[in-house]
Amino acid sequence: METSNPLLQRDIDFSATEATGAMTLNGTTNKAGILLLLCIISSFFSWTHPQWQMPLIVVGVLGGLVACLAGTFAPKTSPIAAPAYAVLEGLALGALSSIFELRFPGIVANAMLLTFSVLGLMLFLYTTRIIRVTDRMVMGIVMATGAIALVYLLDMVLGFFGVHIPGLNSSGPLGIGISLVIVGVAAFNLLLDFAVIESNVQQGAPKYMEWYCGMALLVTLVWLYLEILRLLSKMQKR
Repeated sequence: METSNPLLQRDIDFSATEATGAMTLNGTTNKAGILLLLCIISSFFSWTHPQWQMPLIVVGVLGGLVACLAGTFAPKTSPIAAPAYAVLEGLALGALSSIFELRFPGIVANAMLLTFSVLGLMLFLYTTRIIRVTDRMVMGIVMATGAIALVYLLDMVLGFFGVHIPGLNSSGPLGIGISLVIVGVAAFNLLLDFAVIESNVQQGAPKYMEWYCGMALLVTLVWLYLEILRLLSKMQKR
């Protein structure tokens, strides 16, 4: 099973040994919950210290990226890298969220509610097999995610020259439509992540992969939350 989440594409790492023990679904769920809690706690810290917004964003984004890359390329370090990523990413999210909240009061609570609602819905759809993760679906979501990443990268590069992709950041119907599509793609990435985790639990992946997969889920949730935040901000600008 493939997925567009780079943390879950390294099949070679999913091989258990007698020394490490085997990954379990309950264990992965618990680790993901711990990481989410760490992220929320650290985000609350940056939320309550608005005078440090920019330093916390820079430290959080750069530090979170380093921790994520460390866990990606050295999965055995994930018991350390994953909590570090959660804390650092939380610092950035809390500061970014406070900026949005200052401009659009109430937006953060709505974004969090929608994010967890989408998570619950996708988990329900996956566990009940209402939506089945087929190879064709995987290919479509991977291609869509890759296209979104390229568009964001291109927009960032063009931004240095004062140019932006039309509609991507606008609050008009086109901009809102684009954000809705991106939110949908992020949500469907959760289905792919669930499928990969389940598949590798069945294969008996090593115990430390619980932290690895928990971090992978958190990466997708962070992306989903940010996209929902962008969508709501566009809607409130109208």
